[in-house]
Amino acid sequence: MKYFVVLILIFSSSNLAAQLDSKALDAVIEDALSTFHTPGMSVSIVYQQQVIYEKGFGKANIAEHQDVRPDTYFRLASTSKAFTAASLALLVDQEKLDWQDLVIDYLPHFRLHDSYATEHFTIEDLLTHKSGLVGGAGDSMIWPEPSGFSREEVVSNVKYLTPGSQFREQYAYSNVMYITAGEVVEAVSGKPFEDFVDQYIFKPLGMQCYAGDMPKATLQNSAMAYGHNDRLGVYEIPRNAIHGDALMSAAAGGMVCSASEMSKWIKALLQPSQLPFSEEQLEKMWQPHTILGVSDVDTEWDNTYFRNYGLGWRLSNYDGYLHISHTGTLSGYQAFVVVMPQLELGVVVLNNGSNYGARGAVMQSILKMFTGDTKDNWVEQYVDYQAEREAIFLARDDTPESLAPSSLNDEQIVGVYSDQWFGDFTISKQGDELRIVSSRMENLKGTLSAFQDTSYKIDWDNENAASDAFIHFDINVKREVLSATLHPFTTRELTSHEWRDMHFIKQ
Repeated sequence: MKYFVVLILIFSSSNLAAQLDSKALDAVIEDALSTFHTPGMSVSIVYQQQVIYEKGFGKANIAEHQDVRPDTYFRLASTSKAFTAASLALLVDQEKLDWQDLVIDYLPHFRLHDSYATEHFTIEDLLTHKSGLVGGAGDSMIWPEPSGFSREEVVSNVKYLTPGSQFREQYAYSNVMYITAGEVVEAVSGKPFEDFVDQYIFKPLGMQCYAGDMPKATLQNSAMAYGHNDRLGVYEIPRNAIHGDALMSAAAGGMVCSASEMSKWIKALLQPSQLPFSEEQLEKMWQPHTILGVSDVDTEWDNTYFRNYGLGWRLSNYDGYLHISHTGTLSGYQAFVVVMPQLELGVVVLNNGSNYGARGAVMQSILKMFTGDTKDNWVEQYVDYQAEREAIFLARDDTPESLAPSSLNDEQIVGVYSDQWFGDFTISKQGDELRIVSSRMENLKGTLSAFQDTSYKIDWDNENAASDAFIHFDINVKREVLSATLHPFTTRELTSHEWRDMHFIKQ
């Protein structure tokens, strides 16, 4: 770690920390909220152990005319992962486990499709996103919330997820491995994961944040989740709203906090003697473990030439400085946490919208004030960037069109279809509609319509919870329906998607 920091220092200039322009930042935040259809945002900036900026903007709840304050609670989404890594680090300090211990020694029901990976998978491997699974594998057990799966079931079902690469070969983001990490914490400590985080991470830091249940008084100061599209405008996403209950997804992305409380976390990270775990473990978390790609945009915007994943954190160089960060994305909430130790700087951005442009534009504006590069309008930069990405997407024009008549009738496909790990889908006739309902995930309900051959289209009731999908039926020579598979509603032959490892047998 010391050599890593020295390398960064070689490329760093000294005394570049600029005076924060509060008025200019206020204007940027207001512009970002309006431009990216985000109802509210809370921002906290820590510099040299002082909170130099802490404000709330916009609405926490539009219907109730509730303003965002610095102490308004938001979901942290994947910025929760740093606290999961910290929990394991604390147990390592207590010599109750080692980073190189095998997961199966603590969770005997943990199995992967690849037996070699199972037998060699360490505690450290849970946090580095090099499991060999495809990105997002198993997320269908976690989202859309509320999940119908327990954490133990998530761990047990990992064996059904087929790998996309060799174990430890390449980066592929994995939430199920962080759920598994939380289960290790529980197995070793004897405490429920959320209780452990609340008691041994948040409490010592004086943070009124929650991995578990929230007090009712605190719940009243929570931001509603919102999305936006051209048809509906800004709309609520109540399924992801903060209800005060501990979530199955806590270790991967289910914790709740405010910008003002997160500033205590930032202060401790910048002065590690305040942390409930050792500086040695912080260095371990902030060491490069997995190589990440560097895009042309990274280089153009931030002079970035390397990016890595540590343990619950991303690492990169940013205008010559070490940049330690993580984002969090959940429908209705966006989070961004950055720590730059050389500048003694930390920033927290939390909002209740669904467009990453808001958090990105605000974070870039803040960091550039401290690295001395304030020439760009970052709201405009993100508008242009998103327009370019949308143009590329639209140019593909991959919306499927029917090229043949349907060869099945509705009565043939009515029934119960079971997958060995995801559970059942029931297809039934309700009046003129053909309905499909999941037994495990209550937000997976939709309507079927014949598409072509033996394929139907699924229009999910909650379009924010799941995207339209194909359901392809398999038949025998007697034209009896035997089973079904699902695939995203696209012409592209995708091999990595949420339905990849499911095969539903007709009962």
